[in-house]
Amino acid sequence: MAIFKVSRVETTPFDGQKPGTSGLRKKVKVFKQPHYLENFVQSTFNALGADKVRGATLVVSGDGRYYSKDAIQIIIKMAAANGVRCIWVGQNGLLSTPAVSAVIRERIGHDGSKASGAFILTASHNPGGPHEDFGIKYNMENGGPAPEGITDSIYSNTTTIKEYLIAEDLLDVDISQIGLTSFGGPEGKFDVDVFDSASDYVKLMKSIFDFQSIKNLLSSPKFSFCYDALHGVAGAYAKRIFVEELGAQENSLLNCVPKEDFGGGHPDPNLTYAKELVDRMGLGKTNTEQDPPEFGAAADGDADRNMVLGKRFFVTPSDSVAIIAANAVQSIPYFSGGLKGVARSMPTSAALDVVAKNLNLKFFEVPTGWKFFGNLMDAGMCSVCGEESFGTGSDHIREKDGIWAVLAWLSIIAYKNKDNLEGDKLVSVEDIVRQHWAKYGRHYYTRYDYENVDAGGAKELMAYLVKLQSSLSEVNNIIKGIRSDVSNVVNADEFEYKDPVDGSISKHQGIRYLFEDGSRLVFRLSGTGSEGATIRLYIEQYEKDQSKIGRDSQDALAPLVEVALKLSKMQEFTGRSAPTVIT
Repeated sequence: MAIFKVSRVETTPFDGQKPGTSGLRKKVKVFKQPHYLENFVQSTFNALGADKVRGATLVVSGDGRYYSKDAIQIIIKMAAANGVRCIWVGQNGLLSTPAVSAVIRERIGHDGSKASGAFILTASHNPGGPHEDFGIKYNMENGGPAPEGITDSIYSNTTTIKEYLIAEDLLDVDISQIGLTSFGGPEGKFDVDVFDSASDYVKLMKSIFDFQSIKNLLSSPKFSFCYDALHGVAGAYAKRIFVEELGAQENSLLNCVPKEDFGGGHPDPNLTYAKELVDRMGLGKTNTEQDPPEFGAAADGDADRNMVLGKRFFVTPSDSVAIIAANAVQSIPYFSGGLKGVARSMPTSAALDVVAKNLNLKFFEVPTGWKFFGNLMDAGMCSVCGEESFGTGSDHIREKDGIWAVLAWLSIIAYKNKDNLEGDKLVSVEDIVRQHWAKYGRHYYTRYDYENVDAGGAKELMAYLVKLQSSLSEVNNIIKGIRSDVSNVVNADEFEYKDPVDGSISKHQGIRYLFEDGSRLVFRLSGTGSEGATIRLYIEQYEKDQSKIGRDSQDALAPLVEVALKLSKMQEFTGRSAPTVIT
């Protein structure tokens, strides 16, 4: 057994190591600076406290992006020096964010231990590579992201740090080989357990869904399927689940080999970046003669986000969570006893609210960030939740889960077609969505992202919108001057959330303008970028009139879009005449 020593390395703080909604994200060149990663990791250990760190079992893995393998070795050496008992690493350093949550909650170690937390190495949907983004976040013993109390403490520690502990002489561990490596240190034995990335997660999925019914659907000659991992970590799960377990054809998988730079692409599952899938599903700018598959889906870099598509048909994430909630009890065995409640993030459309009201379910509107859903789930108050940024999940773990969402949709399609697999035509994704609109009404919805805008201009825009809210009569005068066919604003505020579980209050969570007819404009600064500022503008119009629910979304929203851009003076404050991405 190799013996290691503990070194104390002097260091000084770096500015800007404040974790956002999903950890610390910066360019790779920032993370590669001497002491930069080490400062953040030691600050995390310091924030957790010696009683939570010494003797603990922790998970360290991520989406496989560039610099991950180096970072894993650094964190292993620091964990050893800080008295951690065992580190679990997914083979090749690969674990999806939802799989990390499942591993913390479900996996039992070789010695009977359970993990009490995890360092997840991901910048989610941001690009990867030597000149792109890297990220790190800490998840707690419930499998969910660290709450604000912990992330605030981590940041506070980064501003005062003077030294970090590291076992510099610890040999690098071969993370490509499954197995246990043991070392000896001042506090005794230290183990590194490299394990199969997919088996725990696959086992959990099989306990939630009726795999046989999905398999029957996928074997139907009338059903075709396509899944795009965008060269992210979802590829480590796609073949195991969709091909080996469910019988899909291997050629139905696109870009399912995980790559450090995501194949040079942008691993964000939306209509702009998942171009190959969008074209294959018949939604590209040029219509192909080939008949598109019945169902398509994509994942982001760390596989917690999803995009669901039907043949020539896009399902908005806001509609997706509402449709899953409306059909979960009948379609998914895990929910057969009923839903405890449902929740959405504030910017997400109110489609879920209508389902909750109709089914008499508890309903919660929370700030952006999965940690808020986690509190509700831990308290047994929420079963299904989602956000408009392509994140959907349930209380099976404490993260959003892209593959779970795909399996939920396949379960719903399988249920709707259980007596129809030999029929002339299957009930399609588009049929399911249109049936939902006919019952609950349609929430026309779009999001405009202005990425990497000047941070000063972004803050000025938000301050202007808050100031404007002091006089709704002035707001409505401005609106009528822009579009007379848009209804009046009846309420406007800066969203604030009081957590019903722990009583904590989250302020400045987005600026809302609420209209008389149920329409909404929401403006929010995003915390998921690695540099500059990202302004997200959300535009929503609710339509109950059956004769108007089939309109083109852009046409239906055009008046509100014009109002939003002129009311906010978007171009004046940002210098941008158009958004970076429209979803």
